[in-house]
Amino acid sequence: MTPTGDLLQPDPILLPGDTEAEAKLRARQDPAVVAAAHPAASVAWAALAEEALAEDKTITAYAYARTGYHRGLDQLRRNGWKGFGPVPYSHAPNRGFLRCVAALARAAEAIGETDEHVRCLELLDDCDPDARAELGL
Repeated sequence: MTPTGDLLQPDPILLPGDTEAEAKLRARQDPAVVAAAHPAASVAWAALAEEALAEDKTITAYAYARTGYHRGLDQLRRNGWKGFGPVPYSHAPNRGFLRCVAALARAAEAIGETDEHVRCLELLDDCDPDARAELGL
């Protein structure tokens, strides 16, 4: 990874992704089956959370999003993230985590968990100022 040029800002985190899980989701395999086979793949949990939100299953979406969020945090930390700094949406393997954060924000807002909703939006802004717009928030 090359330095960003800003000595106060950490280098962007570029997750390796889970190419097998991503390929299965692109092939329209059931996200629940993909998540069971690849439980560390945030992208599978994001797909589950987004489906649940679309079906007005807010608590289920919250649980899926929270799982994917924590799996993503684990991956970010293993890749050098210290709890802040760039996690660019433009890097496709980062999107599973960012989608989970967005789904968690939506579910939290729907159940009136304002503090969690705000924390999620702030995390998205810290990770990538363009992420909210990319994720429709």
